[in-house]
Amino acid sequence: MSHVHLLLLSASLCTPLLAQAADPPVLKPVKLTTDAARAAKPATAALGAPAAPSATAAASAPPPDPLETLRQRLAGKLAGAKVTEAGGSYDVRVVVKTPTAAAQSHAPAPTARGAGHGKAASGAPAAGHAAAHWSYQGPAGPQTWGGLKPEFTLCGSGQRQSPIDIRGGLAVDLDPVKFNYQATPFGVIDNGHTVQANVAQGNHIDIGGRRFELVQFHFHRPSEERIDGRQFEMSLHLVHKDDQGRLAVVAVLMDKGLPQPAVQKVWNSLPLEKGEELAARAPLELAELLPTDRRYYTYMGSLTTPPCSEGVQWVVMRQPVSMSAEQIELFARMYPMNARPVQQASGRRILQSQ
Repeated sequence: MSHVHLLLLSASLCTPLLAQAADPPVLKPVKLTTDAARAAKPATAALGAPAAPSATAAASAPPPDPLETLRQRLAGKLAGAKVTEAGGSYDVRVVVKTPTAAAQSHAPAPTARGAGHGKAASGAPAAGHAAAHWSYQGPAGPQTWGGLKPEFTLCGSGQRQSPIDIRGGLAVDLDPVKFNYQATPFGVIDNGHTVQANVAQGNHIDIGGRRFELVQFHFHRPSEERIDGRQFEMSLHLVHKDDQGRLAVVAVLMDKGLPQPAVQKVWNSLPLEKGEELAARAPLELAELLPTDRRYYTYMGSLTTPPCSEGVQWVVMRQPVSMSAEQIELFARMYPMNARPVQQASGRRILQSQ
């Protein structure tokens, strides 16, 4: 743009403005283009513009300089004016610079939300806190297990559930169960549903040519299994697993009588708190848990606790073992009743060794 054009433009813009200079100066807000308005707003906030002066301060301030007022009006006109030159037309805009990255780096970082107990930083629930609670009595008792979680469906709809009342077993020449038990280290835990003993590896049984490793054993009161309608004081379940993950459970029925030495070793190792496992001071002779008569009943059933998985081979020893009244009472003080009701046999084949 030539000097002549600029002078002509300035004269045309200043003529009406000078005509108004005799009047008392009045401040009017500068009207910015859209781009300038958008840039000015965050820039003002980021730069920390000072607050407007109070009414008292405004009253005591000196009157504005007429020349400064003229400059502000000229800037407002130039902001929206379009200047034409031989080479083309140009938009004249007021440009406001935003703070640099270095200046922004001093701003405080935003704090994370949602972090706290039971939640990750994203606000999602922590794993392991959504597990459904089940019990042996009350609203979460056996009658409701099947509806507590989708994984528990078989507890309500399964056709091969345990325990059962064993009646009319077919007497056949069954191979004896080979118990390969030895003295083994173990730990005891009160898991909130029963007292359980976890054993070291190296103990297994052989049934029909298949080998099952002993994993743990636990107790129920009264017995979950019944023989011809008879229920016993307690029962012991020895849980085994083979290489393919299939389960075999040996159930030992318990009646009131002489003290049981192996059970007493378990009671002597009870932890003080639920959920904490306490290692026993001496190994356990697992064979002491078994009756001298090794004849048994066998049938296909399920776990007797959620998720009530089926496909479990049950071996129920026909001869019970004895426990003293004091040993039974000790367990009853912790778990007066932790036995699932008997389930329908549903025409299952029950075999018994002769």
